Amino acid sequence: MILAAGRGERMRPLTDTCPKPLLEVGGKPLIAWHIERLAAAGVTRLVINHAWLGHLVEARLGDGSQWGVHIQYSAETSALETAGGIAHALPLLGDAPFLVVNGDIFTDYDFRRLQPALAAMARNPQQTGHLVLMPKADYPTGRDLAVDAQGFAKVSEPGDVPMTFAGIAAYSPAFFADVPRNAPSPLLPHFLQAMHAKQMTAEVFSGQWLDVGTVERLAAANDLVRITGQ
Repeated sequence: MILAAGRGERMRPLTDTCPKPLLEVGGKPLIAWHIERLAAAGVTRLVINHAWLGHLVEARLGDGSQWGVHIQYSAETSALETAGGIAHALPLLGDAPFLVVNGDIFTDYDFRRLQPALAAMARNPQQTGHLVLMPKADYPTGRDLAVDAQGFAKVSEPGDVPMTFAGIAAYSPAFFADVPRNAPSPLLPHFLQAMHAKQMTAEVFSGQWLDVGTVERLAAANDLVRITGQ
């Protein structure tokens, strides 16, 4: 699932007429970079949620055939926040563990790295989530997290190396069992609950990653493409 329902307030006025996932990086929509990397990793069945200007997202991406994937859309009349949006899309996602990526990040993460976590969740119903963490960025991010000695995600404590959630994760549908389907719900409270119960593992990624949440970081993503070509 690619999360693409955000309004993009910090990107205005660009997002007044263009949904954030369609803002261009390197001459193509930001979300297209995810679709290409997912297809390269063998992930060909995608669900994309949308709210603000969602009809433009569907018109631009279509059924995904141009990338060799099949896209289904989970439309939200108003944004349901992250956990709420995923819960709303569960009927499209099915009964097996699935991966989720924020549509407003730019990264060279190889989604094949999530295959062991997806397989582990399929074997062990007690494991309901797996987070990709990365070293803290030089701009404000969410709650500081860490990985313990057994590979479980946890809230960062004194002595830990604080990490940031990269907006890339794998979940089993059970993770969202208590999340309302049609009401806004953020992810953090559910993260904390799963971490406390030792139901969520984590890995550390140190590759290319940008939170494309401002006009300045959109420009930085375009600079990155000019420099690296990818």
